[in-house]
Amino acid sequence: MTAPMPVGVREADLRDPAECARIAAFVAATEDATPFHLPQWSRAVQEGCGQRAHYLLSEDTGGAILGVLPLTEMRSLLFGRALVSTGFGVDGGVLGASIEPLAAGAWNLALRLGCPSVELRGGAAPDGWTSDDTSYLGFARDLAVDEAAELLAIPRKQRAEVRRSLGLDLEIVTGNDRMLLDEHYRIYAESVRNLGTPVFPAKLFRCVASMMDANVLTVRHQGVAVASVLSLYFNGTVYPYWGGGTDAARALRANDRMYFALMAHARAKGCTRFDFGRSKTDTGAAAFKKNWGFTP
Repeated sequence: MTAPMPVGVREADLRDPAECARIAAFVAATEDATPFHLPQWSRAVQEGCGQRAHYLLSEDTGGAILGVLPLTEMRSLLFGRALVSTGFGVDGGVLGASIEPLAAGAWNLALRLGCPSVELRGGAAPDGWTSDDTSYLGFARDLAVDEAAELLAIPRKQRAEVRRSLGLDLEIVTGNDRMLLDEHYRIYAESVRNLGTPVFPAKLFRCVASMMDANVLTVRHQGVAVASVLSLYFNGTVYPYWGGGTDAARALRANDRMYFALMAHARAKGCTRFDFGRSKTDTGAAAFKKNWGFTP
């Protein structure tokens, strides 16, 4: 039986709930998908930051989705304009089949919008595109079956830090209500500013929390929040995405407690994998993740 031929590429209507649901089902069922491929991520970025979403679809003659390419029209006074897959995400790119038609569609869209470049942050590189496989490393591994096994999965030096954190007066709180989101944002913003990095708008975090399967985990000491992370949950994997700590967090080993508690929280939610995200090669962030037993 001959397979239906592709009928080309079109831009999805993300205002249509039925269209979004159909795309989300395709993403969830497709190998190598990430939460950044979901239409909800594109919508959250658009609503939270004002950066316009363009979601490309390739379909066969029967209307079945063959492949998708989420794009964000990024506009910056410093960096100019670009189409990015995906905006504010660490992954993206073409998902599914039709790599070349979707890539061509992205370039055509870029020309119409006046964007001089297209950046794909994941997926296979289309023919003729420049590819950089060395600047960033990805860190992910399976979760252990229980807390005891998880401790043993952590290298000895970091395991000792986690054990010390378990003996301190630290409270773990989880949820995604407005109070927890505001508390998380204060901590995250302080942490990012201390690194000299621009802070994303608070509305982005609220939009992600309301549109996606997302949760905040906060560590408190004597009632005061000292570390917090907003994580995404997708297809049995937890993605700790926006995290940070106050000046007091280091002495309290709050970050050690936070990530270990997140592993337990993810297991309780049925997750089997922990994706620590990408970090630049030879940076402190990459070394931190290696200390936890994650191999790039």
